[in-house]
Amino acid sequence: MVGARIKEYLQEHGIKQTFLAEKIDTTNSVMSDMLTGQRKISCVEYYKICMALGLPLDTFLKDETD
Repeated sequence: MVGARIKEYLQEHGIKQTFLAEKIDTTNSVMSDMLTGQRKISCVEYYKICMALGLPLDTFLKDETD
């Protein structure tokens, strides 16, 4: 799940979800729902997340077996 991969990345790199929520202009509540899978991440939101973290768009889409 993409949200779980993003959440794991944030934890591994010491990035607060509130920081990311602010960067992509959303609320912490919405960000939390996205990261826990309670809400789907739109393409635009995904793009903003990757840009805010300075990562390529395929970062969280890669197969976990890679």
